[in-house]
Amino acid sequence: MATAANSVAHPTLVSADPFVLAQEQKGLHNRWHPDIPAVATVKPGQVFNIECVDWTGAQIGNNDTSDDVRDVDLTSIHNLSGPIAVEGAEPGDCLVVDILDVRPFDKMPWGYTGIFELENGGGLFAREFQSRAAKAIWDFKGVYATSRHIPGVRFAGVSHPGLIGTAPSAELLATWNKREGALIEAHANAVPPVAYGPLVKGAYVGQDLPDDVREKIYREGARTIPGREHGGNCDIKNLSRGSRCYFPVFVKGANLSVGDLHFSQGDGELSFCGAIEMAGIITFSTSIIKGGIEKFAMKQPIFLPSPVDPLYSAKGISVDYHGDGTQYNMDATVAYKQAALNAIAYLMKIGYTREQAYLLLSAAPVESHVGAVVDSPNACVTLALPLGIFEHDILPKEEGLKKLDFGQCAVRSDGIL
Repeated sequence: MATAANSVAHPTLVSADPFVLAQEQKGLHNRWHPDIPAVATVKPGQVFNIECVDWTGAQIGNNDTSDDVRDVDLTSIHNLSGPIAVEGAEPGDCLVVDILDVRPFDKMPWGYTGIFELENGGGLFAREFQSRAAKAIWDFKGVYATSRHIPGVRFAGVSHPGLIGTAPSAELLATWNKREGALIEAHANAVPPVAYGPLVKGAYVGQDLPDDVREKIYREGARTIPGREHGGNCDIKNLSRGSRCYFPVFVKGANLSVGDLHFSQGDGELSFCGAIEMAGIITFSTSIIKGGIEKFAMKQPIFLPSPVDPLYSAKGISVDYHGDGTQYNMDATVAYKQAALNAIAYLMKIGYTREQAYLLLSAAPVESHVGAVVDSPNACVTLALPLGIFEHDILPKEEGLKKLDFGQCAVRSDGIL
């Protein structure tokens, strides 16, 4: 007979409500700073749950217009749950984080993918497409996702945290702000910006703090948008349940934070908000390797991706075929963009709109690989779209491709594309 006596549920250390704005909740923050105190402390080996809002902090709704994507406040995004301190972790150590599970809230079985406008976020093709806001809502049924805005596809998600990392030291934070500030100054008029510096507007730490400490964090805190030496916004689609992460420790306790959960994502996350963004719950266990930074010569985190990965190709080279035909020298970014544009053009041949194709390549478990970077002047990058996600045959045929009507994704209420 089952016994309750020795059955202890894993504790939830941060609780979040996916339907309440992040700035109205405790235990969340959207800046990196060493003075943000831990909301809880765990012992090495302890299993615990963390609840997370979506990356915008509940700014996006399950509806059929993209006005909310157009109007997202980017000063208050990438809201993280934590920090969580680990007993015994000291600067110079390596914090080992095991991702045991990642799942959406039962009460919110949906997520979204968005195309952002050039002036507010951008994306890989924001300039080429003169992107206007668009979005797709995805419904979750177990491990599978489908969308009323991109009909005809169904695929298993590989859920993962887009953003996870340890707190920086004061010295590391100063280094970030100095180098990113110089880049911003050198490209002061760039649209979208080349980087986002510290900004008081939109800053949030959901804890009771002395006014002077809060003001310092808001004034100095690094934005949570990019990845850096401590981890951060890495968007590694295979970092799902069963993964192990090795993070450098810069402050006592390590102060681990996590957020920006994804139900699924393609390699590259093309459209800026390119994953299937979701709110949900992540389960961790941690351990410590003393002196790990020196032992492993750690300059960045080390990731051991999950063995749980559904295995479900366009090619690009560094020539701007879709623009003015310019030849670039071994530019893998150009090659990646060309591969993605080739895939979008193909999907449009079978009936998807450009916006639907862009969203699909961002959200589905697409795989991209650098094929070669030794054959001057062209780097070669491939982008593989799994055939198994489609409910219809998309392979080339002698008689050509059959073009179907898949409607359109959610667009702005004024209809502008």
